[in-house]
Amino acid sequence: MAKALIGYMHSDLRTPHHLTAENARLRARVQELEKLVLSLKSENDGLVAAHTELLETSIQEMQPA
Repeated sequence: MAKALIGYMHSDLRTPHHLTAENARLRARVQELEKLVLSLKSENDGLVAAHTELLETSIQEMQPA
């Protein structure tokens, strides 16, 4: 059974060049997604800070003078 699986895996018709190109494409996509995650985290941090500031301002206005 193991020999059959190994033989199947090695019978892949793609050449190493295609694998290298696919690997490079996937690495580029990962980098793109990592940049997107950092951008979204930054945007989220800004929104949380703005929300916190708005909430604190609202609480201060609700307290009796």
